[in-house]
Amino acid sequence: MGATGTGRLAGKTVVVTGAASGIGAAFAQRFVAEGATCLLADVQDEMGEALARSLGDNAVFHHVDVTREDHVADVVDTACRRFGTLDAMVNNAGLLGATGPIATTPAEDWHRTLAVLLTGVFFGTKHAARVMAPRRAGAILNVASTAGVQGGLGPHAYTAAKHGVVGLTQSVATELRFVGVRANCLAPGAVATPLTALAVTGDPAAVDQVAASMARRSPTGRPPLPDDLAGAATFLISDEAWYINGSVLVADGANEVLQSRAHRQYHDSPPT
Repeated sequence: MGATGTGRLAGKTVVVTGAASGIGAAFAQRFVAEGATCLLADVQDEMGEALARSLGDNAVFHHVDVTREDHVADVVDTACRRFGTLDAMVNNAGLLGATGPIATTPAEDWHRTLAVLLTGVFFGTKHAARVMAPRRAGAILNVASTAGVQGGLGPHAYTAAKHGVVGLTQSVATELRFVGVRANCLAPGAVATPLTALAVTGDPAAVDQVAASMARRSPTGRPPLPDDLAGAATFLISDEAWYINGSVLVADGANEVLQSRAHRQYHDSPPT
């Protein structure tokens, strides 16, 4: 399960989309360990139900397709009806989506990518705000990517969607600050997950292979794993982060964004 809980989320109700596997599952495990009650929202029913069972009475699985507003609204309403409130909404559901050259990207693949990665975040943010604003309390955490703060780190549609997540989060934060609701972004770099394995090898099951490759390239000799992001997510939805709003926390070990900028500075600039 990762780190031992310290009760930082005791008494809080949290919805996590895309919670059945990868980063979302690590978040759910950590949140429950920290005392939260978690609604695990995903389209992967079997995996989501198994995870909920493993986490005990403080985790419940809910089938949610984030491209459907009625599904997202329903899981938010379920949290409030069943547990009395919604304290945090973590919009994490994702997919790799459209890949390949821009000139040959099919429109339907583009639309599907944005539907999951951006419109799904919009639905989650909208309906979380709907129930949080009247209480004048709550935290929204949207999972973006280093591809959302730097071009060239992901496929075109994925990059466009993640940039949109960052912009939406910051825009919403400026509105909801007046009603006591915070909205922040977590922008992970490449992490050993099924999604990364699919992008690198074409096989979402090749997580161990991808992790081993990442470990060989890592300055620390260890691969970045989903649980390595869970502490940051816990902090951002906790009361400790009450004054952090509209922020984008990049979590990539300085391995992507800063190196990319350094490469351009030292290698792509004309000689002087």
